[in-house]
Amino acid sequence: MSSFKWGILGTGGIAHAFATDLALLNNHHVGAVGSRDLTKSQKFASKFGHATAHGSYEELVNDPTIDAIYVATPHPMHRDNVILALNAGKPVLCEKPFAVNAKQAREMFDVAKNNGVPLMEAMWARFLPHYAEIRKILASGVLGPITTIYADHGQRLADQNIPRLIDPALAGGALLDLGIYPISLAHMVLGVPVQISSSAKFTDKGVDAQTSMILDFENGAQAILNTTMIVQTPCTAVITGLNGYLEIDRTFYNPTSMRVTLFDGTVTQYPRNYEGHGLREQALEFARVIRDGELESPILTWSDSLEIMVIMDKVRAQIGLTYPFEN
Repeated sequence: MSSFKWGILGTGGIAHAFATDLALLNNHHVGAVGSRDLTKSQKFASKFGHATAHGSYEELVNDPTIDAIYVATPHPMHRDNVILALNAGKPVLCEKPFAVNAKQAREMFDVAKNNGVPLMEAMWARFLPHYAEIRKILASGVLGPITTIYADHGQRLADQNIPRLIDPALAGGALLDLGIYPISLAHMVLGVPVQISSSAKFTDKGVDAQTSMILDFENGAQAILNTTMIVQTPCTAVITGLNGYLEIDRTFYNPTSMRVTLFDGTVTQYPRNYEGHGLREQALEFARVIRDGELESPILTWSDSLEIMVIMDKVRAQIGLTYPFEN
């Protein structure tokens, strides 16, 4: 594909960040943007070349000039927005969390499979160069058997009055928006836990302000994870094995530096050497998936996304986090 044209569904902050990062690629462009408010679409489109502005999501997904749709709406809208695009025959890259729960995720994957249309979760960290390096380090066996993961993700957001984070009707709370990052890292390294123990502190509106989790795995390893929207935390991660540990610096899910320290004292540095926000690698991989006639990416498969949703469902059940729109 000499030129890949994206349709951006939604006009919020992450949509702007994605479109801005695409500008660092020679052959990816914002072809169109869709919003339920035409004025918002027009304002967004004016910032990104000659993009077409659509006043509805239906118009966007039926735009014949678009190669794929990037869904960047709030969490509860993902299922309907994704299914709308898939039924129009458009490949979809959907922002994380992929859905609000595993039931919704299964519905989305079923539609993609039935229509034979590619679908991928935009868990952008999984596609970054330093995550690829993490996978190489783990595959090399240099750390030995992995025993422990520590990861935290905290941002001071609870007192910023951001509706999508504080409103139960928008699936607010720390877990889905922030906690998915340490959970996804633990899943990438250790897979599916056999036991989960979790505890949370809630806001006065009824969403989790802070959640801590211990994931136990079949091989005896544990992941100790924390997410909070009350305060800013270091946002670092450590993957520890019998022969050494890998430290991932702030912010671990962003392009960042890291180092391996072995039991014998050997230290190997992996400096940060990256331009941009970090959202374009997922775009490149999804375009490759489409070009090669695949439905999913081996970097983040449908099973991966579903397993992560199941983990979050179990955490939510333990801490008592529910949303009013769920049946």
